Amino acid sequence: MVRSLPFLAEAQRLVLSRRLSDATALIQERLGGASRPVAGAPDGLRGPTIELTVEAVKPARGKPPASEPTLRTRPRFAPHAPIHPGRAAEPSPDMPRGAEFARLVHEGPAGRRAYRLYVPAAEAKGPRPLVVMLHGCTQNPEDFARGTRMNVVAEEANVLVAYPEQDRSANPNLCWNWFDPAHQDGGTGEPAIVAGIVEDIARRHAVDRRRIFAAGLSAGGAMAATLGSTRPDLFAAVGIHSGLPHASARDVATALAVMRTGKAGANGAMPPRVPAIILHGARDTTVHPANGERIAGLDAARHGSGERITGTENGRDFTRTTLPGGGRTQPREHWRIEGLAHAWSGGDGAGSHADPAGPDASREMLRFFLEQAASRTRG
Repeated sequence: MVRSLPFLAEAQRLVLSRRLSDATALIQERLGGASRPVAGAPDGLRGPTIELTVEAVKPARGKPPASEPTLRTRPRFAPHAPIHPGRAAEPSPDMPRGAEFARLVHEGPAGRRAYRLYVPAAEAKGPRPLVVMLHGCTQNPEDFARGTRMNVVAEEANVLVAYPEQDRSANPNLCWNWFDPAHQDGGTGEPAIVAGIVEDIARRHAVDRRRIFAAGLSAGGAMAATLGSTRPDLFAAVGIHSGLPHASARDVATALAVMRTGKAGANGAMPPRVPAIILHGARDTTVHPANGERIAGLDAARHGSGERITGTENGRDFTRTTLPGGGRTQPREHWRIEGLAHAWSGGDGAGSHADPAGPDASREMLRFFLEQAASRTRG
């Protein structure tokens, strides 16, 4: 059962009353510890943020719990700090010889971001699929790649993987600004930056335009939902892990509410316009599991068709619900993972916010992506 945080209602009331500093102080007091200035953040960013912690969940089979994330968000972004591109990273001991994990920089009308690009060692036998991976708060591309092990899965399938990096000047805790209307339109803000990164990669590599996908965790999952709702012309499918529906919040106050309850406003929670796979932990106290159910449309599914399968994988029980889609509704696949908190299922514990137990989210996402793309090709 999700643990309630009753003081958040008072914090939300303070925000709505424009008493932002009081709201921040209340949250920090109740969650423990005073605020800490973000190293290197410009003065203009020392303002109110949202920060939530989650309860520790004992993982299956006695494994040590993965560290739980905090979520800190900010409704506006400041001018970007300078980004310096690096050379292609030398292969790590567990990276196949001939593979690349390059650090690159995108610059475009909507802004600039650094990103990592994994190029498999396997020979390209024609245009390759591309998966865009959007990290969660406090993470970076290297950490996210380690925790999700997506590069390992991509090597097996000969898939390119891009990891856009949120800039600290845009959000002091490195969250994607999913709740800000400035970043909820596919043609502006951060969605446009991510799309620009895809175009950069497509100019340098042979990318299969029919098989471009986006996936993310938490704030990154919410941004993947936005991409699936606003850029169906570019992305063939999306994967949303512990995320929130597109346009389910319009500011800090509504972000707090939807994270806590999973209930968006009357005009919020727009469904993806492309096939989507959604994974969410049943013990997630940072982003309420109802958010994942809303993305999948499980409420509507009670009156329609859907297939539900239960099972156990790597020490955790799960329920997988598949909805075939039809008409304007796209295919959906929803995984409810018992015992999982706010972390990437079946990941590598060496990365942050990754839980080694449970279904392998990276493999399931890539499997879903390629199946959906193949289905569209046959159709």
